Amino acid sequence: MKRQGIAEALRDAITEEMTRDPSVFCIGEDIGVPGGWGGAFTVTLGLSEKFPGRIIDTPIAELGFTGIAVGAAMMGMRPIADVQYGDFLFLASDQLINNAAKMRYMSGGAITVPMVMRAPVGATGRGSQHAQSMERYFTGVPGLKVVAVSNAYDAKGMLKAAVRDDNPVLFFEHKLLYGSKGARAEPGAVDATSEIPEGDYTVPLDKAAVRREGNDVTLLGWLLMAHNSLAAAGTLGGEGIDAEVIDVRSLSPFDYETIGASVRKTGRVVIAEEGPKTGGVSAELAAGIAERFGKFLKEPVVRVASADVPVPFTPILENDYRPDAAKIAAAARKLIKG
Repeated sequence: MKRQGIAEALRDAITEEMTRDPSVFCIGEDIGVPGGWGGAFTVTLGLSEKFPGRIIDTPIAELGFTGIAVGAAMMGMRPIADVQYGDFLFLASDQLINNAAKMRYMSGGAITVPMVMRAPVGATGRGSQHAQSMERYFTGVPGLKVVAVSNAYDAKGMLKAAVRDDNPVLFFEHKLLYGSKGARAEPGAVDATSEIPEGDYTVPLDKAAVRREGNDVTLLGWLLMAHNSLAAAGTLGGEGIDAEVIDVRSLSPFDYETIGASVRKTGRVVIAEEGPKTGGVSAELAAGIAERFGKFLKEPVVRVASADVPVPFTPILENDYRPDAAKIAAAARKLIKG
């Protein structure tokens, strides 16, 4: 076993998959520049030396290199594409939504698109165009699998599973969870390190994870919000409120089996999401829970999300924009009191 951060775990996952399968390659912006950082957050650092010709740097042209990845996947390769910031997925969305997601369906299963698109998300002092949480825009696209990792163990295991999957997978990572060092260290970073076992392992792309068991209220989160939900549960525990915390991590499809088991037990749900409340992932989750498990709910599902505004740049407003543990705990406390 070794303790790693998410950036290191992702790097090892890519290394192992490229070693195992010669059809795997990486493509993206600044991912293999000599003397560079290894992408925006050090994930591909040193890989261009280990795998000459398979770490492909591109111009700042997200639609173009995503199209290359889609085409390569259709022809039997397994690309891992990398956008510097998740916000840039808007530029790549035509290829992702109209080609990658639809090709298997349109061909009656004859053509598959086994590609991974990695994307850093979250507000970290970079302003509105480099800070959005992009999950909301892709969870409703049929044909795409969407995952969002909160710790290094899941990051490695789910990336390896995504590379081996025959469907396109959007792989979201939060910038405050990477554990990047040196020039790429993030102020306000959260410890997302894990004990990583030696040897090969994968983590399913369609399963949520119960991070803490409890009986009074269910807290749902992913990425940074999984950590904030755990912190909120710790606060609530000191007040005699027993909160169960579920890391949703699979955003398409949702793991309603795991979520439902918790709802049946607690009867109360708080969903935490970084990003505007209107039209978010939490809205779909809340609707799905109400439809499937409404008779077990003692109170309506509560959502703790960001304001319906662009991500602010000023640190004070940005910190208020991101739901924190105190806001999650307050929502759960209010729900318990009725």
